[in-house]
Amino acid sequence: MRAAFALALLLAPLQAVAGNQAEEALADSVRASLQASIADRAAPYLNFKSGPENGHRWLFEMSKRLQQRIPDRKQRTELLKTVQYEAIRAGLDPQMVLGLIQVESAFRKYAVSSAGARGYMQVMPFWTRLIGERHHNLFALRTNLRYGCVILRYYLDLEKGDTFRALGRYNGSLGRPEYPEAVHAAWRGRWKYDGATS
Repeated sequence: MRAAFALALLLAPLQAVAGNQAEEALADSVRASLQASIADRAAPYLNFKSGPENGHRWLFEMSKRLQQRIPDRKQRTELLKTVQYEAIRAGLDPQMVLGLIQVESAFRKYAVSSAGARGYMQVMPFWTRLIGERHHNLFALRTNLRYGCVILRYYLDLEKGDTFRALGRYNGSLGRPEYPEAVHAAWRGRWKYDGATS
C-alpha cells in the first residue's frame, strides 16, 4: 500500500500534494532566527567547499536528470544552482530538497495545492507573515527555495534531526508514513548522488 502511494505520487506530475501544514506559534527567539535566515540576500552560487570542479560535475549530472521536467537549460541551471545554494546554506542535503520538490510540485514553479501552498517547495502563505514580509512572492524561485529550506531546517531542528518526522511536519502529515516515504524514495532513487555536494 505504502509503495503504491509513493509510486502514485511520483507519477502524478500535475497535482501538488502539500498537506494542510499547521500554523504554530513561534517563540520570539525562533521567529528572530528564522527572519534573519530569510533576510539574507546573497546571490546564489554553487557552494562547493570541495572545489568548483565538483560543483560543475554535480550540476551536469543533476541537469541531465531534470532535463525532461524542465527542458529549458537556463531555467534548469538557475533552479539547480539555487537549490544547491539554499540547501547547503540551511544545512540540508540538496538531493533531499530535490526529492521534496519532485513530490511536492513535480518541479512546477506555479503549483498551488488545495491547502494553498505555493511554488516549487509548496510553502504556505502564512510563513510570509510569520517570518518574512507579506509582499514576498512565494512563486519567485529564490524566495520559495529560501523559505522552504529554512522551514525544513526548522522542522529538522524541532524533531532533533529525525528526517521522517520533519518531512511529516513540512507536509502537514506528521504521523503518517506515505509522504516521508515518497520523499525518501525520490531522494534516494532519482536524486541519489555519490559525489561531493558541498
